[in-house]
Formats: sequence, structure tokens, C-alpha cells
Amino acid sequence: MSSQRGATQDAEAARARWTELLRSHGLRVTGPRLAVLDVLEKRSHLSAEEVAAEVRARHGSVSTQAVYDVLHTLSSVGLLRAIEPAGSATRYERRVGDNHHHLVCRQCGRVCDVPCVTGAAPCLEPSETAGFRVDEAEVTFWGICPDCQHRSSTKES
Repeated sequence: MSSQRGATQDAEAARARWTELLRSHGLRVTGPRLAVLDVLEKRSHLSAEEVAAEVRARHGSVSTQAVYDVLHTLSSVGLLRAIEPAGSATRYERRVGDNHHHLVCRQCGRVCDVPCVTGAAPCLEPSETAGFRVDEAEVTFWGICPDCQHRSSTKES
């Protein structure tokens, strides 16, 4: 019983946090916005379709278009980060405000966060800025994840 009470208190605290966050960005607090934030707090790097499916599974009927609208709005005000790996669906995450990078598996599409490159990193500091004030760099590393490597090696055996 106490674990159920703890889960309820956690959900209420999260809802209060999301409510304050939305209001601090001048946004109305709506069910779909709270649901999308809740889903992306628990799971990261989801496509819009995956977010919509999770929202429906956890919170009931919400249209896919409503989820797309929420993702666009929350990304535009900086509450979500949209990751757009070439040739893949846009993915969304709550981790904002830092300059971390991503690893993307070429076989299954899995996305993982990796810390920002440290030290002198030419890819993060362009030699020519064409007058731009650079405030962010996106780096995506591509490769084969451990699970896909394992599957490939067991097929070859």
C-alpha cells in the first residue's frame, strides 16, 4: 500500500513540476501537454508516433495530431529537444540545456546520449563562422549498437 501511495505522490509532484514549467514558458496547462512531458520524462529518444502510442496507453484517447502539435510547441519553447538523425524519424527528448551528443545505430535506429566532447574539439568550434554567433553544435555519431553486433555475430556462427 505504501508503494502505491509513493507512486501517487511522485505522479502528483511530477504534475506540479510540469504545470509550473509550462506556465513559466507562457503556455496553457493541458492534458496532452502534461501527458507528453510525462512520457518523455520516463523514456527518451521517441518518435512522434511512439510518443502518441505511449500517451494513449498511459492516459487514454489523444489524437496523433494533438501529440504532433504538443511536440512542436514544446520543442519551439525549449522544453523538448528534437533530434533529427539523417534518414530517420525525428526523435524527442526532455534532456535540454546541455550540449550532449547522440549515438545512432545504423541497423535498429537505437539512439543513446553521450557526453559532450571535451578538450579542443574543432567540430564544436568552427574556424569560420560567417558572422554567426554559434551557441550550439549537433554531433551525431553513427555505428552499430552492442545488441545488433551480438545478433550479427550469432548469425555468422
